[in-house]
Amino acid sequence: MVLGFWDLEAPIVGAPMAGGPGTPELAAAVSNAGGMGFVPGGYVSPERLADDIAAARALTTGPIGANMFVPQPSVADYAQLDYYAQRLDQVAEHYGVELGAPRFDDDAWQRKLEVLADVRPEVVSFTFGTPPPDVLRWFGALGMLLFVTVTSTYEAGVAVAAGADGLVVQGPGAGGHRGTFAPDMEPGTESLDELLDKIRATHRVPLIAAGGLGTAHDVAAVLHRGAVAAQVGTALLLADEAGTNATHRGALNNPEFGTTLVTRAFSGRYARGLANNFTRFLDDVAPLGYPEVHHMTSPIRRAAVATDDPHGTNLWAGTAFASARTGKAADIVASLV
Repeated sequence: MVLGFWDLEAPIVGAPMAGGPGTPELAAAVSNAGGMGFVPGGYVSPERLADDIAAARALTTGPIGANMFVPQPSVADYAQLDYYAQRLDQVAEHYGVELGAPRFDDDAWQRKLEVLADVRPEVVSFTFGTPPPDVLRWFGALGMLLFVTVTSTYEAGVAVAAGADGLVVQGPGAGGHRGTFAPDMEPGTESLDELLDKIRATHRVPLIAAGGLGTAHDVAAVLHRGAVAAQVGTALLLADEAGTNATHRGALNNPEFGTTLVTRAFSGRYARGLANNFTRFLDDVAPLGYPEVHHMTSPIRRAAVATDDPHGTNLWAGTAFASARTGKAADIVASLV
């Protein structure tokens, strides 16, 4: 068995934040601080994933994890996508771009699995579902520790039955995408504490707690409830090593953006971020449909960041965003333990 989270000097896991914030430098810095950093596999090519894992390993002698998005069947209704496109056209015109095509893809799932089998990070975590049991057996035979993100007791049972070594228990306060298995299921509202208690009572596997953890008190509380580590993402968004864009960083420090909400307006999947004009005007009409809606809005979001407009892009953040601080990742990790 590879090194586990119970062996970490600091029981902190750096969340695999896809789309920019999660960098090899951030993953390595968390591992160098005694925790475990994760390289995100979402939204990057297989070649980039291999390069990022190699870059992180070159910067640390500690363990490195990698995360994968499990592909799910499309739930998009193209009549609803067409209606949403009409609503988005005016926004796209404002930023001088055209909407992206609402295409479906599996984010190069099989090729990325082959990359991970080749480079063999110490830990692999999966989000948006449980991979087929043969994938877990394949990776397990290669010596990797396998965790699945779950948001309910039902999902926990599915993941354990499939062969997961452990679970990332994600509460409703988490920033970014919720890890719900069914892409058309509204996320549950059970608290992280309730989820930890119920899942721990039923399954004898290591649990990593995630969602709304921003202080040392938060971390201590989940460890007291039996978690082997706390996974934090929003707490690291302002770290020097994070790839968080300047627009996102500025919004996190701007009192104008004082609340978070769970929205599907940017990607067609439920995700928590700071409320802005995009969510105010479009959240009620945004359809389900991931990754179709993600591809539709991508040009708008890129243009908004290029013009430093926080009202035109996603500002992923958990409920503990007010506790996020700037500085070295090592100092942030130390402040959490």
